[in-house]
Amino acid sequence: MNRRLILLLPLAGFLALAVFLYQGLSLNPFHRESALMAREFPAFDLATLKEPERRVDRDLLTTGELTLVNVWGEWCPECKREMPQLLDLAERHDIRLVGISWKDTREKALGFLEEFGDPFEVNIFDPDNELAFELGVYGAPETFLVDGDGVIRYHHTGYIAPGDVTETILPEVEQWR
Repeated sequence: MNRRLILLLPLAGFLALAVFLYQGLSLNPFHRESALMAREFPAFDLATLKEPERRVDRDLLTTGELTLVNVWGEWCPECKREMPQLLDLAERHDIRLVGISWKDTREKALGFLEEFGDPFEVNIFDPDNELAFELGVYGAPETFLVDGDGVIRYHHTGYIAPGDVTETILPEVEQWR
C-alpha cells in the first residue's frame, strides 16, 4: 500500500502543475490592471526628446487638462501601427497627448516621428527606463489616461486598434473630462 502511494504522489503533483499551467494559457497578458490606477502619476525629471536642454517633470500633467500619455519606441512595430489612431485622437478629437520615448536613441526616435507623424505636445525622453519603470511598463506601447490633477484614470496595454478608439479610449476620455 505504501508503495502505491509513493508511485501516485509524483503523478498527482504533475497533474496539479499541468492544470495550473493550462489555466495560465487562457489569461490575456494585455488585460491587466495597473497598480497605479487612481494614483498620482509618478514623479520624474527628464529631458524632452526634441530639446535636450529642456527638462520636464510631473507638473506637465497637472495643468488641469486631461492627457493621454503614450509609451512608445522606434523599435516597436505595434507603435508604428497605432500612430494613425494617436494622430486622429490629437487632431480630430482634440485630446492632449504626451509621449514617452522609451529605450530609444534620440536620433532614431526623432526619425520615427518624422516618418510616422508626431501627435504629441511633448515627448519625454526616457532612454534609461527611469519613468517607464516607475509606471510598471513592461512593453510598448502602453497608454495612460491622466486627469488634470495628474491622477492615472485608465491604462491601456498594447496597441490601440481603430476599434479601441471608439469603444474604449473615447468613452474613458469623456468619463474623466
